[in-house]
Amino acid sequence: MKRALALAVLLLAGCGGGSKAQKLAGIAVDPPVRAPNFALEDQSGRTVTVAAQRGHWLVVTFLYTHCPDVCPLIAAHLNRAIDAPAGRRAELHVIAVSVDPARDTLAAVRRYAVTHRLAPSFRWAIGSRAQLARVWHDYHVAAQPGPKGTVTHSTFEILVDPQGRERAIYDSSITTDQLTGDLAKLGAM
Repeated sequence: MKRALALAVLLLAGCGGGSKAQKLAGIAVDPPVRAPNFALEDQSGRTVTVAAQRGHWLVVTFLYTHCPDVCPLIAAHLNRAIDAPAGRRAELHVIAVSVDPARDTLAAVRRYAVTHRLAPSFRWAIGSRAQLARVWHDYHVAAQPGPKGTVTHSTFEILVDPQGRERAIYDSSITTDQLTGDLAKLGAM
């Protein structure tokens, strides 16, 4: 419920909110809530879970490999954040959950990871429509076919702390500097 409220605030007010105690570039999840766990396959054919990321800062986002516009930009910013000094100190990981189960095949996500030079800690999670729909439901994500082979979907990123708690939510305009700045503010060093 707290995530749904934070997402509603994000949609109404735009990014740049933050809690009273700490001004973040993202909207603070205050108090932090446990991030829902899931088990999906990544681009290496291995199982990826939120629970296995404990001990690391994590960003969970929802993208697709054939996206013509915003998804590649988000992926690029998150990938750069992993390699930024603050991201390295925080041991930042990313899980991009597919919103296009029909086309985000193992071959497609492998090709995307190579083409876009994704860091090893950037995992692209795929699965059947039923498997992904459970994750979308748990994270309040809408995903449906759009015009000309696109997918209309919720576009946000959730920063999860090493204890598995959601700490901030970002909109599609997230930048590397915003994310790494919030990592520093949240003591991820």
